[in-house]
Amino acid sequence: MILAIDTGNTHTVLGVISEETGEVLKTAQIQTDETQTGHEYAVKIKAILELEGLNPAGFCGAIISSVVPQLTVVLAKAVRLICGVEALVLGAGVKTGLNIRLDDPGTIAGDLVATAVAVKEEYPLPAIIIDMGTATTVTVVSAEGAYIGGSILPGAGISLEALARETALLPNIEFKAPKKVIGTNTVDAMKSGIIYGSAGALDGLIDRYLEELGGSASIVITGGMGRLIAPYCTHEMTVDNRLLLRGLGIIWRKNRPAGKNN
Repeated sequence: MILAIDTGNTHTVLGVISEETGEVLKTAQIQTDETQTGHEYAVKIKAILELEGLNPAGFCGAIISSVVPQLTVVLAKAVRLICGVEALVLGAGVKTGLNIRLDDPGTIAGDLVATAVAVKEEYPLPAIIIDMGTATTVTVVSAEGAYIGGSILPGAGISLEALARETALLPNIEFKAPKKVIGTNTVDAMKSGIIYGSAGALDGLIDRYLEELGGSASIVITGGMGRLIAPYCTHEMTVDNRLLLRGLGIIWRKNRPAGKNN
């Protein structure tokens, strides 16, 4: 088994991946906390694995993707403590099989690489990937299998938090669609704005992307907010919440230590 760790700004996702098939067997989520030490993360991760009936010593490898640089070393130490293996850290020098056509390829975040690698392997190309986390990213893998760029916009969750925080009269509300688009009270108007506004922003970007891509593309949406917003988009899209973890599994296999079966 492979332990995959994806650390975002808000949450860290743990994935248990089959070394042979690349199937994501189990997932768990913990809060990302920059104040935690390697030992503290080790305690949390070990407890979760054992709760799922897994022996931490049974992992033959691990891979880490992190958008919080100061936690990368911390998580690698945690993996050593509980699994006794050196984690592969997604970054420069790691083989991905992905041609990154950016002005500065070194600036791309590991999570975007992982989702693009998975889409390249598993979906018809070209493909548009939407990842709705703390920020929302919309990225493209071309028909030739190259990562060619994308857009970044505020995540739906932080937009809603900012709306309530920066206005005196608007309350904190549940992230849920109203019964109709035209709200007749403050709460429903806010729900309409965040749900249909987010969906409309994605639809508008997708329309423009499709123009540049020649009219058609696979559309894949992932991330914590993805499954909530996708039903309200006018474009047909596939919700795939394990896309990133499968991408990490693919990358680990491309870089597996010598002596491992290919």
